[in-house]
Amino acid sequence: MILLGVNIDHCATVRQARYRGASATAGGSVEPDPVAFAVASERAGADGITVHLREDRRHIQERDVLRLRECVATRLNLEMACTPEMTAFALALRPEFVCVVPESRQEVTTEGGLDVAGNLDRVRACVDALGAAGVKVSLFIDPDEPQIAASAKAGAPLVELHTGAWANAYHTPRRAEEFRRLRVGAVAAHQAGLIVNAGHGINYVNVAEVRLLPHLHELNIGHSIVSRALFTGVEEAVREMRARLNP
Repeated sequence: MILLGVNIDHCATVRQARYRGASATAGGSVEPDPVAFAVASERAGADGITVHLREDRRHIQERDVLRLRECVATRLNLEMACTPEMTAFALALRPEFVCVVPESRQEVTTEGGLDVAGNLDRVRACVDALGAAGVKVSLFIDPDEPQIAASAKAGAPLVELHTGAWANAYHTPRRAEEFRRLRVGAVAAHQAGLIVNAGHGINYVNVAEVRLLPHLHELNIGHSIVSRALFTGVEEAVREMRARLNP
């Protein structure tokens, strides 16, 4: 069975669009509450909750993450940049999982994978520090052999393959080639001893194809579930994605 991690960032995006700068993250008129979204997702069968605490705090806030650490009953997966500030935050938080991602203030959402090969020493130091504290680390990478090999050298037990290029090409002639890259990457990562997760741009249509990747352990899906929840409610949106992921 493929696990479903629900990314709740864009519930916070809706809140911040209206209440940016509010001193509270929930309660009173400040809504929607991403922690409530997480709890509802777990009720519907989510296997874990994912949040990205970005440097610019554009959606998820530190207070959200601290509340989630107290409330999440499954597994909390913190997406973060490979910086001393975020490593220290994660060491204090001790989530079950951390996914190290690239980060740019100019991007709308995370675009492209982490350059592990070009920053091996820095990434390895982050992986070592978190691993020593009992936190399992995943590296969000493009499905390319140099990045897969570097991820294994860095000592990470997991990788999350960036599915964005394939998702963007889904309705174009490049779709087959991008999916082939993902398949080859998944096999290579498995052969390197890495647990294979994937995510980015996955929705209720293309999940039927991405779920066929070999050795796939977990998919992290956010925006599409939050969007569907506007029409069906959170629990039904999560249940439907779980059903499509494991038909």
